[in-house]
Amino acid sequence: MYYKRTWEDTLRDLARFYPVITLCGGRQSGKTTLLKKVFPEYTYVSLDLPSIAALAEQNPSEFFATYPTPLIVDEIQYAPGLFRHLKSVVDSQRHTMGQFILTGSQKFSLMKEVSDSLAGRSVILDLETLSWKEIRNVIQEKANRGIIQELMVRGQFPELWRVRDLPAQSFYHSYLATYLERDVRQILNVTSLRDFERFIRVLAPRSGQLLNKSELAKDVGVSVKAINDWIGVLQASNQIVLLEPWFRNITKRIVKTPKFYFCDSGLLCFLLGISLQNLSKSPFKGQVWETFVFSELRKTLATFENPAQLWFYRDQQAREIDFVLEKAGTLSFLECKWTENPGKDDIKTIINLDSELKTSSTTYKPGNHYLICSTPNPYPLNDHIQILNLDSLDRATAL
Repeated sequence: MYYKRTWEDTLRDLARFYPVITLCGGRQSGKTTLLKKVFPEYTYVSLDLPSIAALAEQNPSEFFATYPTPLIVDEIQYAPGLFRHLKSVVDSQRHTMGQFILTGSQKFSLMKEVSDSLAGRSVILDLETLSWKEIRNVIQEKANRGIIQELMVRGQFPELWRVRDLPAQSFYHSYLATYLERDVRQILNVTSLRDFERFIRVLAPRSGQLLNKSELAKDVGVSVKAINDWIGVLQASNQIVLLEPWFRNITKRIVKTPKFYFCDSGLLCFLLGISLQNLSKSPFKGQVWETFVFSELRKTLATFENPAQLWFYRDQQAREIDFVLEKAGTLSFLECKWTENPGKDDIKTIINLDSELKTSSTTYKPGNHYLICSTPNPYPLNDHIQILNLDSLDRATAL
């Protein structure tokens, strides 16, 4: 079963305007399947095979003679030397668009190589796992509480929805082992993969919390420098994403502590030992829901030409808003609560901060605010606060 991806039409359009498209994304996010669907006439080669990667790295002229354009090169990070040769090939036919489609599961290294060798010649896109909208269009079901729980625990990797009876536990066991052996070993010379895996498992209960590197270093038994390096590895391989805080003083956004989230709630549940049977009793169910909602917000915003910026808010009084959407001087607040029947306490912080924003001297103005929960039907709480469910989440991002 194929799940039509939101990026399909965008990729076709970009291939008309750029010689090279670079598609980043974590392992198993569906990059190869998507590209083969959108560009069936292209030659395809994967550098996952060491012999082909060696040919690309050591003899690029023969590689390009063997695999002619238009060409999809999968997992190009395994032959970084290919980028230098790729530049000359592209420049020899500078006005031929859509010559190469490159993919990779190590975002930062790819972005560096593209910026160094293919500046002005390539556009870079990030592909995450399936969105709820992409899944819903195929399974034709509404987001009732049962479906939401399945989404949270199973995660949104395409393979787990292509084969819906595939055991998620075995998928994630294999995924984690492959990730450790391939991506971690290549990005960073980790002396002990066992320490790195322990680090990932120590990180899991903190998804959605402030990133305290000193505390992590103490719990894992390594240096803060190691934690810094390992956080970079998880970001580069699209396993976690950092969310910066919102401040009126823009410069503070980059010096204050960010929060972090796992990119996919299914992997998070696997690391936490959460199943469909024990989700409702888990002390982490609220964090899993927030992680899942953040993933949906990112996927939706990524499809907009001029999206709102996404932050979180936390002040010295420890008042916190899960997500802040900023666009054109307007701030909208979003809170996530794993409940079907939200109460007044769930929106207390939104009401207080909205009131303060209205009376402050700042140029920012309050917009509509939202509480995202598992209610069966969305409804307005008042003129400025709406209760939304997963099916109506798009309303929050359409600023």
